[in-house]
Amino acid sequence: MFSKNKGVVLITTLFVILLLSAISVNFGNKYLIALKRDQYAEFQIKSLNIFRNSEIYSIDIIEKELRYNLNKVSRNNPILLNPFELNFDTSKIKIKIEDASSCFNINSLVLYKDNKFFDNQKSIEAFKRILLIYEINDRDIDEAIDQILDWIDHDSDPRISGLEDYYYSGPLHQPQEFTSKRLFVKIDELKNIPAIRNIDWNIFKNNFCALPHSGNISFNINTLGKDNALLLYAVFPNIDLQEAEFIVSNIPDEGYTDMQSFFEDFSDINFNKRYADLSFTSNIFEIKTTFELNDLKSSSESKIIFNSNKNGYIFSRFYNGI
Repeated sequence: MFSKNKGVVLITTLFVILLLSAISVNFGNKYLIALKRDQYAEFQIKSLNIFRNSEIYSIDIIEKELRYNLNKVSRNNPILLNPFELNFDTSKIKIKIEDASSCFNINSLVLYKDNKFFDNQKSIEAFKRILLIYEINDRDIDEAIDQILDWIDHDSDPRISGLEDYYYSGPLHQPQEFTSKRLFVKIDELKNIPAIRNIDWNIFKNNFCALPHSGNISFNINTLGKDNALLLYAVFPNIDLQEAEFIVSNIPDEGYTDMQSFFEDFSDINFNKRYADLSFTSNIFEIKTTFELNDLKSSSESKIIFNSNKNGYIFSRFYNGI
């Protein structure tokens, strides 16, 4: 009888130990999860502070550079050439500034005058040249152009291949919406337009951008790279893609200060006609910031535009990892 009681006590004791172990593991897991949440919340706060300080720092050094070098921003400019890096303990911060003007601004397809948007034929022709090089058919190009213009303009009259509110707000369209009647804020907004879905999205992702102004295409010749050959080809209708690639490969690191010296260096190429306003400096920059802390990593991309008074402001922010 005594032996039987010992067995019961032993089993009960083991059961209690097992139960306490399970409770301990459960509390331990919850504690670890809570600890990780606290660590991640702290990482988020630090990331946001670093990103904002990165913007302030970058705006300051760009303003100083533009103040003393109004006429030229080239590839070998220190603000573009030398990223800022800071390492301490288990953290790493990297800030890189890039010229953000070297892209086809989708908003250049329109001109703004007297509170109205008008078709910009020069930019429309350049737009066609880019899509034609990818062998997009004329019908899809015309639909893309007309639907982009209808999305931006203030009226409700559809162009020949365009679409207006009656389509986007109709029962067959989801989600039901209205045209923006404004410039594009980001290039991804093009995905709202049916004609764009018939064209490989990478064409737009790799060649186009949405900058906060309309008017003629404008970019800095001095900072063009090999990836920008198609942009140069689009705005000079008398040159072919091979000539455009040759030009961007031979732009000197120190850059140009006027069109005459640019034309002289490529005197065998026909620049008689162009669809863009070319410059040798820039007023639009992108700040790319990365922050690493232990095994956590975050990044930000902020775009800055500088007005005629050289004061810069952020018009686009994108955060990743927080």
